[in-house]
Amino acid sequence: MTASESYIESTTGYWQDLTPEIPARFSATPPYRFGYPAPLPCGRFLVLPLRQLPDGDLAVASLIANQASNLVVAALADHMATQARVFDAEIIVGLPTLGLAFASLVAERLGQARYVPLGYSRKFWYDDALSEPVTSITSPEAGKKLRLDPNLLPLIEGRRVVLVDDAISTGATAVAAVRLLQQIGAEIAGMVVAMKQTNRWEVTTAALSAPFPVRAVYGCPLFQRSEAGWMPLMETQPAIP
Repeated sequence: MTASESYIESTTGYWQDLTPEIPARFSATPPYRFGYPAPLPCGRFLVLPLRQLPDGDLAVASLIANQASNLVVAALADHMATQARVFDAEIIVGLPTLGLAFASLVAERLGQARYVPLGYSRKFWYDDALSEPVTSITSPEAGKKLRLDPNLLPLIEGRRVVLVDDAISTGATAVAAVRLLQQIGAEIAGMVVAMKQTNRWEVTTAALSAPFPVRAVYGCPLFQRSEAGWMPLMETQPAIP
């Protein structure tokens, strides 16, 4: 792969369709160029764009839920709700930012009238005691905190909850959410995501005081730059679900 052949392209056309077969312009086997076809439990494929990481030698498959079509988001939410039923939780807690695109849909499919959103912005009535520091791979800035609106506390205090997010990558946001909710007495049943983005998060979540099961619709490995395209590093492939 030369400097002029990065096999990275605009993501404008991605996340819009689910296909019964892998589209002809994408490879079904490594090396991958431009897109990675993720197989879904329904037998269809969602082609994900490959994003080159800053070091230039590695790439990840990407999902940006608020740029995806309604069809894709709804289909992923269907699969996520199936995974969430395993946890038998009383209420869904959605993680910001892109997890909120799925949380209400998953809650609806589980027959729950509402869900509890966590956020990053601090409203003037918020209590700093209901916050937890967090960093992520896409938002590494210091000082960001995961926050719960105090008015929503009665909805999850002492209740069995399941976390919902678009993806889990490093696990930093998930761990912050667990710590925040545990301090107010919630029982964390587990987490459901559309995508497990590699298995790097397993090391981070292993530091939690109790087992933290994570279920996903699909998973993607880390990709290594090669002359012919992007090669998956199979040791980073996460287990599904």
